This record gives sequence, structure tokens and C-alpha cells, in this order.
Amino acid sequence: MNNRYIRFLAASALIGALAFFFLGGAASGLGPGDPAPEVGRGPWLNSRPLRMADLRGRVVLVKMWTFG
Repeated sequence: MNNRYIRFLAASALIGALAFFFLGGAASGLGPGDPAPEVGRGPWLNSRPLRMADLRGRVVLVKMWTFG
């Protein structure tokens, strides 16, 4: 590989990592140790609507997807 190309990839990865580190938490408004927000939008397909209090102390797998 070309040395210039490798430097470009390294700089891009560094800029991306820094942007994720500094803007990732700020964009969501959550930080480490903050409680998870309530999930209530949209239809519930395979259960009754759940609240965070209903799930306390349980292992929860959240799978999200989009069409498009």
C-alpha cells in the first residue's frame, strides 16, 4: 500500500474515534451510570407494552432494525 494512503486511513480513524468519543455521549444526553430511557413508541408485536420497571433485574436483548 501507498504510505500516503495508510496515513490518510490512520488520520481518518483517529478523527472518527475522537468525534465518537466527544460527540457520542453528548448526542444521546446519557452518560455512564444514567438510567435507560423508557421505551414506549410504536406497536409491540410480541408482548404487552413493557416498562423499564417491569424489566428491572433481567437480562434484556434489544434488537432494532429499519426498512429502507
